[in-house]
Amino acid sequence: MSTPAEPRSRADAVRNRRLALDAATALLAEPDATLTVEAIAKEAGLGAATVVRAFGGKDALLDAAVSGLLEPVVQRARDLLAQTTPHQALLTFLHELIAFQSAHHAISEQLGGLRLPATTALRADLVAAVDAMVDGARRDGAIRTDLDPAVLKILIAETTHAIARIRPPSQDLAEAYLTVLLDGLRPAT
Repeated sequence: MSTPAEPRSRADAVRNRRLALDAATALLAEPDATLTVEAIAKEAGLGAATVVRAFGGKDALLDAAVSGLLEPVVQRARDLLAQTTPHQALLTFLHELIAFQSAHHAISEQLGGLRLPATTALRADLVAAVDAMVDGARRDGAIRTDLDPAVLKILIAETTHAIARIRPPSQDLAEAYLTVLLDGLRPAT
């Protein structure tokens, strides 16, 4: 038989989980934030034990936060592929990806060594979507075919990552980097 305290404790647990997740997500957007359970708990206005109880540990909490951020990015990549040419999808998506990475560049630097299954799966989906854009654009003759596809993909990934790490963020510099990258991807005429 259920006691009156049970619904209240479940509601508190749901609220605490949401507060911890929102705090972790907010800290992921801060370039110099430290992603510890204690920092997340402080940001959420909760105790560290409450945060751990809500998620079972730091890895699970950060996996939920990062995958929540990545899911719409992956969906956007898929939508662009369905709505336009692979080349146009690539051009549009690179701009959006750089903006996302700039806003959340601390993510990659602080997640090493953590167990993040949902994030890992979404990263693989993101890579697959960008691969489809590059492969389709190559097939359509919109970007170079004389370079190994793997090299092109590494070049794109490393360039977008480098642009995203510029501090303070500079839209003009990001545009210059992208212009040079995209000009270099054009087929020789």
